[in-house]
Formats: sequence, structure tokens, C-alpha cells
Amino acid sequence: MINHEVRTHRSAEEFPYEEHLAHKIARVAADPVEVAADTQEMIINRIIDNASVQAASVLRRPVSSARAMAQVRPVTDGRGASVFGLPGRYAAEWAALANGTAVRELDFHDTFLAAEYSHPGDNIPPILAAAQQAGKGGKDLIRGIATGYEIQVNLVRGMCLHEHKIDHVAHLGPSAAAGIGTLLNLDVDTIYQAIGQALHTTTATRQSRKGAISSWKAFAPAFAGKMSIEAVDRAMRGEGAPSPIWEGEDGVIAWLLSGLDHIYTIPLPAEGEAKRAILDTYTKEHSAEYQSQAPIDLARSMGEKLAAQGLDLRDVDSIVLHTSHHTHYVIGTGSNDPQKFDPDASRETLDHSIMYIFAVALEDRAWHHERSYAPERAHRPETIELWNKISTVEDPEWTRRYHSVDPAEKAFGARAVITFKDGTVVEDELAVADAHPLGARPFAREQYIQKFRTLAEGVVSEKEQDRFLDAAQRTHELEDLSELNIELDADILAKAPVIPEGLF
Repeated sequence: MINHEVRTHRSAEEFPYEEHLAHKIARVAADPVEVAADTQEMIINRIIDNASVQAASVLRRPVSSARAMAQVRPVTDGRGASVFGLPGRYAAEWAALANGTAVRELDFHDTFLAAEYSHPGDNIPPILAAAQQAGKGGKDLIRGIATGYEIQVNLVRGMCLHEHKIDHVAHLGPSAAAGIGTLLNLDVDTIYQAIGQALHTTTATRQSRKGAISSWKAFAPAFAGKMSIEAVDRAMRGEGAPSPIWEGEDGVIAWLLSGLDHIYTIPLPAEGEAKRAILDTYTKEHSAEYQSQAPIDLARSMGEKLAAQGLDLRDVDSIVLHTSHHTHYVIGTGSNDPQKFDPDASRETLDHSIMYIFAVALEDRAWHHERSYAPERAHRPETIELWNKISTVEDPEWTRRYHSVDPAEKAFGARAVITFKDGTVVEDELAVADAHPLGARPFAREQYIQKFRTLAEGVVSEKEQDRFLDAAQRTHELEDLSELNIELDADILAKAPVIPEGLF
């Protein structure tokens, strides 16, 4: 890996085009290096993982809305892209929006956390849609996805967005554009222009993840994927981008991030070096913000222990979760969001309330992607009482471990201190989720398939499940990438909410 220093440059300053971060990323994307076997295997795992959460979310309203937007844009010339659940082909950028929304809706797919945070599986819908549009095969798709992960993960390693209240999808637009560039074997300059356009059109504030969180949380990364396809299309037609997009005097670093004097360090593979960043990412066993994964497993374990000791949760006086800066300020009480204690809050808001999540997991000793968020579950009086006794505090050691570059000590967990009214104190901690590569039950192909089977049950027919899993595990051999789509029976799709007509 090569560490590249990235800073703002004055317009009058000599700054060769080849030194621009977008150009360096474009060179990585254009590098014809082969994809390593273990990287290919993990890419297939994540294709299966995305399909799992699409199956679980396909009948939800935001996903149904996005699907309706794609459905009014059918393609009949043999090109276009597939939309999850539907037969036929549709405009690729709108298919990417629909499929990306389905992937993100339940916050249930993969994650990478470093200086910034991300769900790099968001790269797959736009890259796959572009591949289907262009008639590419499985090997090209895998190369494109490897690039998408590589670029997003390394931007996340070196450039923090959330401290400036910029939404993390600002790293996704460039990474997806780069991945599509690899997929299509585009030249460096075309990829450079597409990256610049994609970044310029996908920077937005973090208000989408603050306060009363709306369905835009699911649409935002899907929109970034849509923009990446459009950016590549324009660049292929010879259209340019603001330049230098990150380092310009009025660019992203100068005015959206740390300003004129700050230097970021972005690691990127050297020429000929394999793209392996996907191997540093991890998926979710539970449908919740990634910082909730270990606390859910901790709550399940502690719930069992408390029951075995005859301790009653109604006798709890307080629960304090000692955790990282991010967990405390984004999904904990450090956010100062009253909505995080509101039983009438949206699912998206409860997903970002570690207090709610820990209370339910402690009571139920389990977590379910639908039942745990159900309105009747959130309104249980005993749950509300326990929920309001939970708070978070930042522990510098957990923050240090959160930001550690050493995989052996990097952690996203917490220490829970439960104090009962009689003075009894029970505490325990968990650094990484059970499904994490260093956890108690690391996910491998078997677990990805089981997750798919579980979430697809009652939605995808067993015959279609079998067909998809066979195709997905042969992605590298596929010539027709429509085999990676899943079609649902009409009676299943009929259960989706009726979506009002839009403009089109």
C-alpha cells in the first residue's frame, strides 16, 4: 500500500493533474490486477448477504416506492438491469436506486469502521446494474466490486466525514464510480472525471441520520449509487468534472472537511497490488447499527445470566454502557436526541438508539429484524421503564480501540454496568460481535447461506432460493448476470403497500 498525503491546493499553486487524489484512485481502478481467490469468495458472500436483506425488506414501503420508480422505466431493447423481485429489465440507474434502497432499508448488511464509517456492500447494486446494462459477465463484476470496496474502505480509513457532519455516502459515490470504471475497462481519464462528478453530486449533511430519522436513510446510499452510474455515463460521453474535486481551493477538503491546512493520509494499492480491502469488512447478524451488534450479543448473554441468578429486570435502578465516542454520540445519550426514547419513533430512529436496542435484547435475550422493532414491542410499559434507565458514557479506551488499526484490538463493543435497587451490581463486556471474524461465531459461507435462507423464508420460494444460491456461488462463471436477480411470486408482491402515484 502507498500512503498518499492529500491537502487543499491554492488555484495559483502548481498541482499536476496526476497528483490529484481522483487521478490516483482512477489509476487503481484501471489497474488490471487479478482478483485473489479469497477476495472473490468474500465478494460472493456479500452478493448473498445483500440478497438476504433485500428479501427481508422487499415488502416495506420505502423499498416498494423505489421499486415503483424503477417500474415506470422499463427497458425492452435487451439492455437495462434487473430489479429485485421483478421480471424484466429497467433503466440501470433506477434499478440501482431500487436495489440499493432494498439493501440499506433494514441496516442489515456489511460494515467497515475506521476514521469514517460505511456499508461498503452499498457498492454492489450500482456496479451490478451497470454490469447488466453493459452485458458484462461475472468475472468483470467481481473485478468491479473488488475496486468499489477497495476505494471506499481506504477513503474511510483516512478521511473522516462525520466530524464535519457530512454523510458517509460521500465516499460511496466515488467508490462506486471507480468500481464501474474497472467493470467497463475504462481509461484512467474517464474514470477520473466520473469520480469527480460522483463526489460532487453526493455530498450532503448528516441530518439524514440525526433526530427523527426518515426513510431517506435508506435512499441516500442508493441515490449515491444512482449518481455514480450517471457520472460514468456522462464521463464516457466526454463530459468533465470539477477539478481538483477534493483538493481545490473551493473543494471538498477546504469547505466541507478540515480546511486549508489539514493533511489527510489515504492508503491505496500500488500498481499490480491486489485489491483485498473487502477482507477487512464484516457483516451483521442483527438488523441494527453496527455499533449495536456486540451490545446485542452482550445483552443476550447478560439476560441469560441475570435470569440464572434470579435477578428481575423490574428491580434495575440503572444501566450504564461504557463505550466509544461514536457509539455514545451517534446512537447513545450523547446524541441528545429525545427521539431515541420515544416509543412512537420510526424504525430508523429506534435502529439508532442503543438504549432501546439494549433494553429489548436484555429482556428477550434475542433480536429479530421485525419483531424487535414492532410498535407493540416498543410500547410495552416494562420495556419503556427499562429503556429510560439506560445511558451511555464515552470511555477513552473503547474510543482508542474503535480507532485502532490493529485488527486484533480494534473493537466496537461496550462494558455494561447494571445496578439494581438493592445495590447489587452486575457488569460484563464484549469487544466484538459474535459474527465478527474474531468473534465467538464468525460468519463463513455457511452462515451467509443460513442468513439468506432465514430472511428469504416466506418471501422467496424454495425453488428460487436454490436457483439463486447456485448462481451466486458461480458468479465468477456467469455470462448472464440476470441470474443474480431474484423474482418473487405475484401473490408475494401483492402484499407490498400500495404506493401513491408520483410525477411519472
